[in-house]
Amino acid sequence: MLDPVADGIRQMADLPYAGLVLAVTGALVAAFAFIWRNWRRARLLEDTPTARIRSAPQGYVELEGEGRPLPGPPIVAPLTGTPCLWYRYRVEIEEEDGHGQAAHRRWRTLASGVSDALFELDDGSGRCVIDPEGAEVVPHVSDTWYGDTPKPAAGPRRIGRLIVGSGDYRYTEARLLPGNLYAVGWFESVHPGDADLRAEVAARLRAWKQDPGMLLRRFDRDGDGGIDAGEWEQARVEAEHETLVERAERGVQSATHLLRLPADGRPFILSAEPQAQLAGRFRRRALGALAATLVVALALGWVLWARFQG
Repeated sequence: MLDPVADGIRQMADLPYAGLVLAVTGALVAAFAFIWRNWRRARLLEDTPTARIRSAPQGYVELEGEGRPLPGPPIVAPLTGTPCLWYRYRVEIEEEDGHGQAAHRRWRTLASGVSDALFELDDGSGRCVIDPEGAEVVPHVSDTWYGDTPKPAAGPRRIGRLIVGSGDYRYTEARLLPGNLYAVGWFESVHPGDADLRAEVAARLRAWKQDPGMLLRRFDRDGDGGIDAGEWEQARVEAEHETLVERAERGVQSATHLLRLPADGRPFILSAEPQAQLAGRFRRRALGALAATLVVALALGWVLWARFQG
């Protein structure tokens, strides 16, 4: 049955054949990247221990708790009007593209957006503010429905678990709701006065500069009568240390904990699913892509064999 196909491949001109091989090779590279991305995420989630907010180290951590809105105006999903912690939405219209026999229908995006409002996670030991900008979010709810106006008059209409309706407009909205929340990202504790620390250190250094004799006695390590770059850095460290000691003596101030996008490229994930379920999802994606990749690789091998066998 494959003989006619093999004959066609052998008779194919060099340029189309090269294009076919490049396309299949590109698909293989993309598939391997997808496999690696999902397998790495699964391993990362399984290998990162869950921390408690009260004692969490500064850096990359995993947290589990209850997601809650912060005080202030509520976060409201724009298409359904549902109060939530985070949303992503898109409104599209179906249009005809092309003319005659070449015409086909396509969806064009009219409006879209992603929430970047802050909310918090409470794990019983403390609370952590979540900055969702740049996060990969696995939401509690993701709906797609249809209508006849650029903005839906209401949310999706359901019969049981089935969303019903039709129209030229398609609405998509995903929502992260208050409740169980799993989060992996960059954790840091910010003290109320941290923003002013640099200003206090700079003011101390300026005061020291006004007393050159004291500055030389304390920091002119090589005795050359001047302050070089290394000695000035030591002066800055000493100024920061003395400032922190004074601040501590004025009273300990509570810290605000923040979870955000890591600067080093590691995943930032906010999920309605717990760790085990989410890691399993990434593994299934990786294994499914691996199976598809093997099929494509076999197909590529067969195409090469059919091209060059006698």
